[in-house]
Amino acid sequence: MDLADHSGGNPRGDHAWTLIFTDIKTTWTECVAVRNKAQTHVFAGVKRVRRRLPFPLLGIDSDNGSEFINNELYRYCQQEHITFTRSRAGRKNDNAHVEQKNWSVVRRAVGYQRYDTPEQLHLLNRFYSVLRLYINFFIPTMKLLRKERQGSKVKRVYDKPQTPYARTLASPEVSDEDKAELRATYQALDVVQLRRQLDQLLDQLLSQPADESDVAVGETEAPDTS
Repeated sequence: MDLADHSGGNPRGDHAWTLIFTDIKTTWTECVAVRNKAQTHVFAGVKRVRRRLPFPLLGIDSDNGSEFINNELYRYCQQEHITFTRSRAGRKNDNAHVEQKNWSVVRRAVGYQRYDTPEQLHLLNRFYSVLRLYINFFIPTMKLLRKERQGSKVKRVYDKPQTPYARTLASPEVSDEDKAELRATYQALDVVQLRRQLDQLLDQLLSQPADESDVAVGETEAPDTS
């Protein structure tokens, strides 16, 4: 899991963050927007995402930020028998799987604008509730199998593109009951309708003005290029 900030280049004041989860085996990805990085909001986001997952949550891995490394989340994982690991200090690539989703899912979907009002937070979560269905049931992903060196070049070999939904159904670790529920959900979905809903919600989100009270007079907001 990881966080993507929506400060729009202006870190002053509260602004929304997106909490991102991705399962390495199935590439199933979930997003939830939180008010800020305070551990109480992040912890609530973790529990919210856990309820959405189509399989039991057995373990989580995060970076070393205090929003993750705190007694509240640690005690929760102990009580729920969830393995809790974290990346090594100074080894950013330890979280490469989820950090890639910062761009491929979050930034491509909602951009780099500042989102800091209750209305924007609400619209972000409505958007993510639809986006999760769209990307997990209908957008194929590829997983890197190996790298092959050919002279001075390195060739990356990927597996066959599959949706996270298909990967989950193919997993022997997922129960038949969970797979049956997933199939029922898939049968009720219309990809065209989902795309239309996403476009409508994004239009609403982008039309909402940010709270400019935290931007100093004469200060120019720089785009977030992280």
